[in-house]
Amino acid sequence: MKLIIQIPCYNEADSLPETLADLPLSLPGITHIETMVIDDGSTDGTVQVARQLGVDHILQLPYHMGLAAVFRLGLEACLKHGADIIVNTDADNQYVSADIQKLIEPILEGRAQLVIGDRRVLTLQHFSPFKRLLQHLGSWVVARAAGIPAPDATSGFRALTREMALRTLVLSNYSYTLETIIQAGAHNIPVEFVSVRTNPRKRPSRLMRSTSHYLRQSIPTILRAYAMYQPLRVFSVIGTVFVVAGLIPAIRFLIYRYLLGIGTGNIQSLILSAVLLILGFQIYLIGLLADLIAFNRKMLEEQNYRLKRLELETSLHPASTLMETPAER
Repeated sequence: MKLIIQIPCYNEADSLPETLADLPLSLPGITHIETMVIDDGSTDGTVQVARQLGVDHILQLPYHMGLAAVFRLGLEACLKHGADIIVNTDADNQYVSADIQKLIEPILEGRAQLVIGDRRVLTLQHFSPFKRLLQHLGSWVVARAAGIPAPDATSGFRALTREMALRTLVLSNYSYTLETIIQAGAHNIPVEFVSVRTNPRKRPSRLMRSTSHYLRQSIPTILRAYAMYQPLRVFSVIGTVFVVAGLIPAIRFLIYRYLLGIGTGNIQSLILSAVLLILGFQIYLIGLLADLIAFNRKMLEEQNYRLKRLELETSLHPASTLMETPAER
């Protein structure tokens, strides 16, 4: 059983030595532990530090591509190097590396395909009260969208099986954390959260530069991911809002016309009602089309998964060349 610990890095030359030094050298149930640094176009010598410290695998990206792309490319590289389990951790040593054992236990016991470290954000002292509330609220929204409990949806400290890594599809340009949970919930993949510890913070988060920036990036990611996997539900809700809004002026018109006996005027209510009702039913139709497209996308995802699995098996276990021999008569 091979475990590869992947560490996304962007200008982490100063913090990488401490992070690597804290990583476990052996774990129960694991025969091989390897490390991989994915350098996201660093300019401070991160790659040189990684080489000096004896990192097993270094994936150097040609330019700064962002955390979501780094995570996705890291998973692909880990799979090519034969990982059975992949653990993702931060280069700033935010997480206590000894808790990697807690991350992989549900996988080794066959309970989960994806395990995420729960930092208990409401208790983190280096988070401001507003940030703690925001993180908790965001996790609640993701949990509702994914249909699974998600106490710490933004945690990057997570373990994945080879199967989960093959099925993971990251489309966001910002972060992978929220999207992958919604995706796992949509595919009924077993997900488990375990309590983990954090080290004292040494620098501000580079991903969450400000509250407004975080909201601008996270809200569209959640909505896009949810609409991708539950389009009929999303468009049905929106369509219902327009239909209900259209019924209100229609009822107003009927009341004025037949109950109050005012036979003239209020035609604008009837016009507004017609417009809103037409929009509502059009949105219902869009939802049906989106649902058909989503069904087709699921088939494409399954084909993509099978292709990736076939490529991986071919690269890990190359088939011997078969020589054609005369058939026995």
